[in-house]
Amino acid sequence: MTPDAKRDKFMRKSARFTDPRMNHIFLYGPPGSGKSSVGRVLASNLEMEFVDLDAEIVAFTGQTIPQIMAEWGESGFRDIESTALRRVTKGPPRVIALGGGALLRAQNRSHAESKGVVIALSAQMETLQERLAQDSTERPLLADDLPGKLARLLERRSDHYRSYDLRVATDGLSPEDVAWHIQTMIGRFRVRGMGQSYDVVVQPGGFDTLPDWLRRSGLEEGPMVIVSDENVAPLYAERLMKLLRRNGMHSTLVTIPAGEQHKTLETITELWRKFLAMGLDRKSTLLALGGGVVGDLAGFAAATFMRGMNWVVLPSTLLAMVDASMGGKTGFDLPEGKNLVGAFYPPKLVFANPYMLSTLNDAELRSGLAEVVKHGVIADPALFTLCSGGLEAVKDDVTQIVQRAMAVKVQIIEADPYEKGIRAALNFGHTIGHAIEKVSDYRIRHGEAVSMGMVAEARLAERLWICSKGLANRIAATLNSLGLPTEIPSDLPREALLAAMKHDKKRKGGVVHFALPEEIGQMQVGVALDDLRLVFEEKS
Repeated sequence: MTPDAKRDKFMRKSARFTDPRMNHIFLYGPPGSGKSSVGRVLASNLEMEFVDLDAEIVAFTGQTIPQIMAEWGESGFRDIESTALRRVTKGPPRVIALGGGALLRAQNRSHAESKGVVIALSAQMETLQERLAQDSTERPLLADDLPGKLARLLERRSDHYRSYDLRVATDGLSPEDVAWHIQTMIGRFRVRGMGQSYDVVVQPGGFDTLPDWLRRSGLEEGPMVIVSDENVAPLYAERLMKLLRRNGMHSTLVTIPAGEQHKTLETITELWRKFLAMGLDRKSTLLALGGGVVGDLAGFAAATFMRGMNWVVLPSTLLAMVDASMGGKTGFDLPEGKNLVGAFYPPKLVFANPYMLSTLNDAELRSGLAEVVKHGVIADPALFTLCSGGLEAVKDDVTQIVQRAMAVKVQIIEADPYEKGIRAALNFGHTIGHAIEKVSDYRIRHGEAVSMGMVAEARLAERLWICSKGLANRIAATLNSLGLPTEIPSDLPREALLAAMKHDKKRKGGVVHFALPEEIGQMQVGVALDDLRLVFEEKS
């Protein structure tokens, strides 16, 4: 398949998730489906304003919904509802709970879909009746005969509700569960816990909405510098700079050499000097356009230049989108090992554009999929199952893969922003993986090394009776289906690997600690290993 054909196929696959603005989030569905309760949680999660359209109508008219229905009839109520819908969509991005028939009018549906994304909630008849019986809200269309009128309403509107691409069944789920499912489905997150909160956004349509998100993040003022590498800059930097210029934002490009071997203090120093020559200051914004190496280096440069400048992550690889771009970890390597010097410094925004993955070769895509599998093992069995379908199946659903994998990391870094507990689960496969990278002189890609590391560490978990026999083989089978290696090459000296592990940044008191799987979706962190030779079954 040609590059253009690959790109066109990806854009068709992503079309239903793409919105020109993604401003408002509308929750729609029958009475009792959970629009208001879910909406409040969702708005809180995303730090957005919540609006209940029926409540706005009551405030606007000074009448209750039954009073409006009695005086004006359903047609008159729908007229008022249409006016209210247009009023509430004029403000900043909001989570808006719509009445159960608010989008029956074609013009209302068209208006909502032009202003944001519509999520249709649903539930079984029994669930709806139970919720409505406990709800004191007056519902004129269901008065006097709740079971009968509700059944007839659902029959009339069932095709209408099913016509929305994004639907969530809420039976048996808490509002918190439904809200998180929606966030994962649309790729919208708000990360807290490191002194400032920031948006993590998946926008399959491209960079067109980036200026809007920069403004929302308070970054429209001051000069911008784009830091990219010699592989990514020729593909995207000029296009990005033109877009920013059209939106009144001036930017300059700084290109660094590509590759882990350049993730050094020397590269950081060169960035600092260029920033000084450009006249940047603490109010400037750095846009890190590239993979994990670019993000780590640019983030550390931002954290330390003038004691801290704004920065934004624009990840270009699957590995960066699902892992390296989030969490605020920045830094560089020393000859003794990876990421031994760094800082926690959260970005102002993470803007992931899966369209960029259409230009990745299969080797780079596989490297990122190792981290996706890791996230499935850690906390998302469904994601692990998706990956088990093989590389072509993953390519056909890459946006969902990105969103689910991002969701795992967002939940973990929010729970443990500075890696004092559960966040250490994200290190699964990395203690051995980083050693493999170093001893191979980075000939082996990060994702390939992590793939081998996960299998080796799962086997260690089996030997320590942390998980049952067979889990390592199950993980290996999924990795193999993606074309990833699972066995450590015999030409890498085991003693050299053990020596590299002893320098791992996760050691405490001279003892290396591992994150090991108990089962798919469940991890044990802080597993101390006094004798590292047990990793290779060489304990004497």
